[in-house]
Formats: sequence, structure tokens, C-alpha cells
Amino acid sequence: GFTTGCSSILRSANKSVSSAASNSRDSCPPVAPRSSWSLAENAGRLAKIRGDPWAEIGWVRRKKVLTFFSFLQSIFLPQGYPESVSTDYLAYQFWDTIQAFASSITGTLATQAVLKGVGVGDETSTVAAATVTWILKDGTGMLGRIAFAWSKGLFADVLNDVAIFMEIVAPAFPGCFTLIVCTSGFFKCIVGVAGGATRAALTMHQARRDNMADVSAKDGSQETLVNLAGLLFSLFLIPLVVDNLLLTYALYALFTILHLYANYQAVRAVCMETVNRARLHLVLQHYLKWGEVPGPAVINPQEPLLLGFRQRLKITLGAPLHTVASR
Repeated sequence: GFTTGCSSILRSANKSVSSAASNSRDSCPPVAPRSSWSLAENAGRLAKIRGDPWAEIGWVRRKKVLTFFSFLQSIFLPQGYPESVSTDYLAYQFWDTIQAFASSITGTLATQAVLKGVGVGDETSTVAAATVTWILKDGTGMLGRIAFAWSKGLFADVLNDVAIFMEIVAPAFPGCFTLIVCTSGFFKCIVGVAGGATRAALTMHQARRDNMADVSAKDGSQETLVNLAGLLFSLFLIPLVVDNLLLTYALYALFTILHLYANYQAVRAVCMETVNRARLHLVLQHYLKWGEVPGPAVINPQEPLLLGFRQRLKITLGAPLHTVASR
């Protein structure tokens, strides 16, 4: 009788504990998912408790891999990524990396051609002539910076590829070499001014936690890594194109196409949330046609990238009311 009574008491206690546990699970909020780092640590502790050497080795390897990726993220990505940047950050940086690599390769081809044109490897050329040519090239570029800061409306990326092409073909025209190289330097400095201006606007767009300095610094780190990869690739490329003019032109054409395509995709990946003249025209046109204000995701893909294809926003002062209503 005593044993039977104790068993019934234990069964009732177990039922009450089970019901209390189920009620607590129903009432408590869901537990947030753990990060991969905490899961790896828990797996390692469990492996140590069970005495499984292979599981413990796997945990150590996962921990090293996670540490390595965390180190790379701290160098090349802004602190707090992805919450600290805009949603289009990764897509833009991906295409920007590809275009920077292609531009680095074409720049190396152009440098090789310019050095050959100023007389490197030619016994008849003098140091003074090469120095004068280089000074004229840099001086013309400085004038280009001043001129672009005053003017507007040039195609920076296309102009950069045109400047590189001029430097590549310059050795084929010895009589006009200095003029071609100076014009190329003029164009390149215009590209530099335009690139700095657009980079500042993109940094303001991408920084979402007042972290413009961090975003700009990490962009510089990414660009340095890409340029380093381009230099390493150029070490294997230059011996192949030194005496092969046809291969030089073919590689220039290939990487220029890649450069322009990556630039196009990078610009299309950006979803600007501010209004310029072209986007304002599209917003007003959409509102007058459909009666609603479109969002940035609708307007940005419609914005023309080439200046010649942009429609001007015409404003007529003193227009009759019936003409406005009819439109």
C-alpha cells in the first residue's frame, strides 16, 4: 500500500512538472537564433564532454575559419555590416571591384606603351627628351583638373578608356607622341576629378550610421587589394605583350569591354534616394500619368546614364490653365 501510494504521488508530480514546462514554453518568447560562432563553441564543448577527438578537431578548424573571416571582414567591410550600409552596397562593390581590376590591366598596358614611346630601351633617345615629355604630360593633366572643376557634362568612364587607348597607340605615331600623351593626361585628370566627386556622393548614400569615414576607408582597402591583384596579374601579362602589338590591342579591347560593362552594372545596382534633375523629371512624369509618387526602386532603373539621352525638364512661365489641365 505504501509503495502504491508513493508511485501515484510521483506520477502526479511528473504530470504537473510536464504541464508547467509546456505552459512555460507557450508563454515564453521565442529564443533568438544563435550565431555560427556560439554554435561552434557549443559543439566544441559537447565534443570535449563526449571525448570525441574527431569532432573536437572539426570544431577547432571551424573556429579558425570563422576567426579568419572575421579578420577579413574587419579589414574590408565597414563596422556593423550589413546593417551599417545601404542595401545596394554589396552589389555595387562587386561590380566596382571588377571594373577596377579591368581598368588596372588596361592601365598597365598603357604604361608599357608610354615608357616605350618616351625611349625606354632605345639607345638613340636622351633622358632630357623623356623628362620633358613626362613634364608636359603631367602639366597638361593639371590644366585638365582645373578645366573640369569649371565645366560639366563629360563621360568619365568612357573618357578614361579613350585616354588609355591614346597612350597605347601613341608609340605608333612618333611625330605626334608628345601631343597624344599630353591629351591623354588631360583626359585622365578629368576622370580623376569626376571620380572623386561621384565617390563622395556614393559614400554619403552608402553610410547609414554616420560612418562615412569608415565606409570610405574600407573602400580604399578594397581598391588597394584589387590594384595589387591587377599588378600581380600584370607581371605574367607584360612579357607576353612586349613585342606583340596585336595581342596588346586584343587585350585592351577585351578588358575595356569588361570595364564598361562592369561600370554599367555598378551604376544600375545603386538605388539613390535623393532627387536630381533626371529623376525629378521621371517622378513628375509618373505622377502626372498614374496619379501616384513612385519610389526610388521604380525610378532609378529608368534614369538614363548617358547625358545625350536625358530629356530636359521644360518649364513655361505664364502658361494658360486649360493647357496644363489638358496635359
